[in-house]
Amino acid sequence: MKADAPTRALPSPDTSRTQGNGSRSIGFFLRTVSSGYLLLLVALPLSAVLWVSLQDGPGTFWEDVTHPVAWAALQLTLVISVVAMVINTLMGTLTAWVLVRYTFPGKTVLNSLVDLPFAVPTLVTGIMLVALYGPQTWIGGHLEAFGISIIFAKPGILLALLMVTYPFVVRAVQPSLEQLDRAQEEAAYTIGANRRQTFRHVVLPEILPAVISGALLTFSRCIGEFGSVVIVAGNIPGRTLTAPVYVYSQIESDLPRSAAAVSVVLLAASILLLFLSGRLQRRPGEGREKPS
Repeated sequence: MKADAPTRALPSPDTSRTQGNGSRSIGFFLRTVSSGYLLLLVALPLSAVLWVSLQDGPGTFWEDVTHPVAWAALQLTLVISVVAMVINTLMGTLTAWVLVRYTFPGKTVLNSLVDLPFAVPTLVTGIMLVALYGPQTWIGGHLEAFGISIIFAKPGILLALLMVTYPFVVRAVQPSLEQLDRAQEEAAYTIGANRRQTFRHVVLPEILPAVISGALLTFSRCIGEFGSVVIVAGNIPGRTLTAPVYVYSQIESDLPRSAAAVSVVLLAASILLLFLSGRLQRRPGEGREKPS
């Protein structure tokens, strides 16, 4: 005669109810802590800078933004950020292509150097550029002899932005290239397409969202860069004074309203670009409900 199999005791309804209440309590606590942390560090400071910039009305806000020095700083920041974005988009895409498609001595070192601007403080970046291109250095002195100024001029600002934002496009495009199916390229070659045609019609459509996303992140980072720029720019009003440095100078001059007004313009541009970048990084169909 077979022995009866041991029966497993089922949890009582009271025990299940207690566990459910405990899980809900923990979930409520975690949501409260995370939401409060986000409110404290992001929402409240944003609300504060908006209130300070608009406390005397929209007319005063517009006057602060369109002040000749502030407006020149915003224009310089936007124009030089666009130039840096275009250059680093091209060079970042090229670097990602080289790192993914080629094997060569020193590839690991090059791949590590790409992330160096993330690790180096931006003030140190500015000092490095001054040490290399400053008027008293060998390179800077020779350039000055030909009438080319790097440090304390617009080229120095551009170099600082290029160095600080170099990794963004590289790290955005690299995963897309690694996941690209090489069979599609080989199929294009078999029907007579050359390398240029294959890149334009096969590769580029696949990596374009990542390229645009990296470019937008680069631009967003450029318009807010302060540490390296304040070292290399010279900060001459109307010539080499950028918007972030202008905000800093207004705070030092005890003019928080005008500083907040320019900050709101930079914030609006950054938030819009980050939103567009997030939309581009979202995969097709992500966020849509699956058909039942």
